[in-house]
Amino acid sequence: MRATPLRTTAAWPLVWIYAVLIVYASLYPFDSWRIQGIAPWAFLTAPLPRYWTGFDVGSNVAGYAPFGFLMALALHRTRDRWPAVALTTLTAAVLSLTMESLQMFLPVRVPSNVDAALNICGAFAGAAMASALERVGMLDRWSRFRDRWFVPDASGAMALLAVWPLALLFPAPVTFGLGQVLERAEAALAHLLEDSLLLEWLPLREVELQPLLPVSEILCVAIGLLLPCLLAFGVLRLWVQRMVVAALLVGAGFAASALSAALTYGPAHAWGWVSSEVWTGLALALAAGLGLSFCAARVCWVLALAALVWQLSLLNNASADAYFALTLQTWEQGRFIRFHGLSQWLGWLWPYALLVYLIHRLSSPGLAKDA
Repeated sequence: MRATPLRTTAAWPLVWIYAVLIVYASLYPFDSWRIQGIAPWAFLTAPLPRYWTGFDVGSNVAGYAPFGFLMALALHRTRDRWPAVALTTLTAAVLSLTMESLQMFLPVRVPSNVDAALNICGAFAGAAMASALERVGMLDRWSRFRDRWFVPDASGAMALLAVWPLALLFPAPVTFGLGQVLERAEAALAHLLEDSLLLEWLPLREVELQPLLPVSEILCVAIGLLLPCLLAFGVLRLWVQRMVVAALLVGAGFAASALSAALTYGPAHAWGWVSSEVWTGLALALAAGLGLSFCAARVCWVLALAALVWQLSLLNNASADAYFALTLQTWEQGRFIRFHGLSQWLGWLWPYALLVYLIHRLSSPGLAKDA
């Protein structure tokens, strides 16, 4: 059956997430704003750049292609009578031109009419691909697959699950331990309030944060792997489906962590982060996941909420070691200076988005139960 206008889809949350990432990537580092006395749209009539590379072309096209694909996909699934390709291309054009215009006020960014055109072409290509899949019936097949595997209101959970591997790309102080923000938030707040009377009101800890003990690190690893599995258990219909998705999530988590290490230290060190604590945490997560796979959706999510709060408490009452500080320098001062912010914010915010989602769903009287 074709999608109806009332149907929910995970594509819409992903569209908004990806749009925020585009804004971040386009305007990073968000400082030293200034007015040059030039119209923000002056780049449209500027001469074409004299030098450009294939990487520049590919990155600008590829940067907007997922946005175009996701938005067109969302329109096909929820507003199938609307001109998806045209609306998506127009939206991408407005977004790209706005970002390029705002770059006129940033000294480290250079707006370009070629970049804007390539962004629009990328969004058009992504939207056209989604429409082609719709014409050959792939979206209807996906709808039938989703109906067999997932409960009707699974779009939010599916979006969180899709983002989780991307959140793991930025190196974390503890493997699979996302959301450790307190130490850096305190430092950022102190820097912001420097030379201000408000600095005296900033609460100070009586003791310095200490690194995690091995047993606490094992628990954080296990909970970090278990959380997406418990989230998926709440929206999958059958036990076998839970096992398949859990295996895929664990595999995706290890693959994303290996890719992060390879990007940071080189391919030869892709698996250097796999320590005895990681293996023990993996075994603990697999054992707990297998046992909890028989539980009802509400039970899985209640346990996920409790485990998430426990993990965040452990992580944010511990400090990152000096070795992790060197890792951050590799990302923040090297070739990842544009990319690091995107994955860093995903890693910081993903557990808190999960926290909000779980509280919202658990407080809803319509939470579906597994068969």
